[in-house]
Amino acid sequence: MESFSPKELRALRSLKTPQGIQRFLEELPYHHAKTAWSPRRVLRERSAHCFEGAVFAAAALRVNGFKPLIWDLEGIRDTDHVLAIYQVDRYWGAIAKSNFAGLRFREPVYRSLRELAMSYFESYYNLLGERTLRAFSRPVDLARFDHLNWMTTEKPVWFIAEHLCGIPHTPVISEKQAERLTRLDKRAFAAGLTGYSRH
Repeated sequence: MESFSPKELRALRSLKTPQGIQRFLEELPYHHAKTAWSPRRVLRERSAHCFEGAVFAAAALRVNGFKPLIWDLEGIRDTDHVLAIYQVDRYWGAIAKSNFAGLRFREPVYRSLRELAMSYFESYYNLLGERTLRAFSRPVDLARFDHLNWMTTEKPVWFIAEHLCGIPHTPVISEKQAERLTRLDKRAFAAGLTGYSRH
């Protein structure tokens, strides 16, 4: 598939399920560099950050019979969070690499993308304790980038990130609701930083 080697395909197929793909990502050290590695490079380097983890997960989902879908959560005074998403019996789930404990895997139990997005709301905060999630994108099928060899290229795949930034996003709360938001309490803040990796 798109010039993956037989060894690479065996590694990806061995993950088998969305849960298996998430377990693989959990075992990788968090990659702090400002890179945009392809799935091939993630397999080789054995490291990934949020964006690289999502693109890798999309490729692994594809090899295991799912569409290679990614999805963007947009924050304010915070970084966006990119995830791979999938459906089982029309219900949405997600796979993600994150430095924050609550922004990772979701079981496929969400009826809509809004439901899925809101499942991340309380866990999506910055280091000031502000709840920062504001919008979500439509799903992007990475098959649209097959002509750029997104799964195996040695070049950065910034074109995927640029596409995500340019598509419409749907707000999750109103401006008035945003004005009323409080900061996380110390206990919730600390829980979300369990396993947090610093530079």
